[in-house]
Amino acid sequence: MVQPAEMDAQPAGTLDVGGLRRVLVVLCVTEIVSWGVLYYAFPVLAPSIAADTGWSVSMITAGFSTGLVVSALAGIPAGRWLDRVGPRPVMTVGSVLGVPAVVGIALAPNLPSFFAAWVLAGVAMAGTLYPPAFAALTRWWGPQRVRALTALTLLAGLASTIFAPTAAALLGQLGWRHTYLALAGILAVITIPAHLFGLRGRWPDHAKHRHSGVATEQAPREVVRSRAFLLLVPAIALGTFAAFAVVVNQVPLLIERGLSTSDAAWALGLGGLGQVLGRLGYGRLTTALSVRMRAVVILALSAAATLLLGLLPGPEVLLIAAAMLAGAARGVFTLLQATAVSDRWGAAHYGRLNGLLSAPSMIATALAPWAGAAIAVALGGYPGVFVLLAAIAALAAVLASGTVPHHDKPTTVPHDPDGSFTHLPETAADPSRDGSPPAR
Repeated sequence: MVQPAEMDAQPAGTLDVGGLRRVLVVLCVTEIVSWGVLYYAFPVLAPSIAADTGWSVSMITAGFSTGLVVSALAGIPAGRWLDRVGPRPVMTVGSVLGVPAVVGIALAPNLPSFFAAWVLAGVAMAGTLYPPAFAALTRWWGPQRVRALTALTLLAGLASTIFAPTAAALLGQLGWRHTYLALAGILAVITIPAHLFGLRGRWPDHAKHRHSGVATEQAPREVVRSRAFLLLVPAIALGTFAAFAVVVNQVPLLIERGLSTSDAAWALGLGGLGQVLGRLGYGRLTTALSVRMRAVVILALSAAATLLLGLLPGPEVLLIAAAMLAGAARGVFTLLQATAVSDRWGAAHYGRLNGLLSAPSMIATALAPWAGAAIAVALGGYPGVFVLLAAIAALAAVLASGTVPHHDKPTTVPHDPDGSFTHLPETAADPSRDGSPPAR
């Protein structure tokens, strides 16, 4: 388990070492369950839903995508609420809403009811998936946040490994409706008490300092209007779109290249191993590269791996290697997104700013499956899709080069006892490293 900072590094009023470990363990468990029930069970159950109800797979998927879009929109006010009151009420409410949402999906008698249940599930996702968990660890763990976020994403990455086969096993015994009811029970029993009792503790206050004549209460508005933020949003959204489209369309691409369905599935699974290895290496990137270069390199790596998948005709071993490289890029990209706000503007308004940053990315996630299939039809195959996705990731890398705040006269930033930086309207925390916090 990740070791938090020493006790004397923790300011008065924030969590002690035991508290930091507790919230990390709680979030690792609840993210696995939340992602497993609200997200990864659906691809397993969707064909059975279509066969049982007569609804088309495209309409069923549209319901799921509607939930993701609602999650993106609801994440913006959820982020503001989280900044004010902390993760405990936000994530507890999200867990509570998730239970009737999943029950509603299970019992839906018609498509309008099915869509309505996914709308409620989208609100629940906004309060339970990565954005609020990232905010919790970023504010509480302060300078040690990368280690905590790495541990969280490594373990939460097991959600599909655990819940895809679990959903399949339950489906064989219970049918899709009772499977969703069973999953709703798991969500209720694990996540509601875990968030209610496991996320207790004083939430660090917003920074009270003023900087360059700008009150910290107004800092989010200044940040959102800044050139750096306006470039960061499309960079992350385009990178997310490319990464998720690669995941969804990789198996049909490899089948076109001559791999069997089983071998293509194994290649996708090994890409998941690459994802884990990529996340393990992210800490070294934070010390070796500046904020600017880290973003550019990771997105450029994603573009290169995607292009390799699109251009390589074989052999199978090279295609699998390219799949693992794409997985590694995807793994570090998750952590890049998690730290994008705190690396540039500190943690004081992380929830609100990350909610605004994550909303277009969640919409991109919802659109990626449909878009990839539609582009494949238009281009006559999947290799062209991957070349286009590589170009999109490359554009994201170009945009990322302008996402670090600047100022003509860098100003020393007063220490913020909650582990964040006071708002820097257009100022890099360390101009010598393009805005990167000092290496720790």
